[in-house]
Amino acid sequence: MNKLAKLLTTAVAAAAFSALAGAAAAQEDCPRGDLDKRYCDRDGDLLADVPTDPAEWLDPATLIFAYTPVEDPAVYKTAWSDFLDYLEEKTGKKVVFFPVQSNAAQIEAMRSGRLHISGFNTGSNPLAVNCAGFRPFTIMASADGGFGYEMEIITYPGSGIEKVEDIKGKQLAFTSPTSNSGFKAPSAILKADFNMIPDRDFEAAFSGKHDNSILGVANHDYMAASIANSVKDRMLKRNVIKEGDVVTIYKSQTFPTTGFGVVYNLKPELQAAIKDAFFSFDWEGTSLQEEFSKSNEAQFIEMTYKEFWDVIRKIDAANGVSYTCE
Repeated sequence: MNKLAKLLTTAVAAAAFSALAGAAAAQEDCPRGDLDKRYCDRDGDLLADVPTDPAEWLDPATLIFAYTPVEDPAVYKTAWSDFLDYLEEKTGKKVVFFPVQSNAAQIEAMRSGRLHISGFNTGSNPLAVNCAGFRPFTIMASADGGFGYEMEIITYPGSGIEKVEDIKGKQLAFTSPTSNSGFKAPSAILKADFNMIPDRDFEAAFSGKHDNSILGVANHDYMAASIANSVKDRMLKRNVIKEGDVVTIYKSQTFPTTGFGVVYNLKPELQAAIKDAFFSFDWEGTSLQEEFSKSNEAQFIEMTYKEFWDVIRKIDAANGVSYTCE
């Protein structure tokens, strides 16, 4: 090998080593755990860090808000109207309610930068956090600070189902694969406590939403369903269903309810203004109180995803769920 070739070989090797070292240093400087490769988690809170480069911040003229698609979007556009008016005052920006139709569409909207503020349901929070850069910071609670809901398995009177084991050989409706109470929790519980697996021991159906499942059972379209009892309580108080239309045969431990937050790359000052709006909003006499008092909720309280969603991540682990992002 001539001298020039040796020099070129040495230079290429040095450049390759430098690139590998740089990549390793960048990897070390950007720990991410389960987060998608586009995010970093240097502080260990399991959430995507806010970018340090102002060029990466979002500062849209119009903020898009979405509520988890568990029930009729038209009802919730009205329910959130007073809060969104207040959010406009606090941020100085126009705020638009986006009526999402599915958990997947909601996550994709935030991942693509089209959704800025959102409430993701319990089961969707980990996927939204890891794949869409969602930073949840609050949940609804009762006036005394109590929060959460239970997963219930319901049937209708005269269905022939009186206990969980009676579902064997029959039908059980889930809502969607990303729902905690509508799929993840009942799947883990049925397998661990009753040795029952979908399609082996019972027919599994998917309704899409909790209200679809509840109405489906009440109307005898589904023999049984796993649902969030907070949704059932609101439907009872709106007279969508009546006491006695459905019967509860199983009730779980308490889970955290919908987590509210923002996309990770909103301008920090804007994130702070949004957070302040949630915690300073006065519920008394508002459309939010009118709707959510039906499930005994009266305020927003501060929470951390790392602590409050620990049980949900454990359920996901038991179900073999991985937070892969396409």
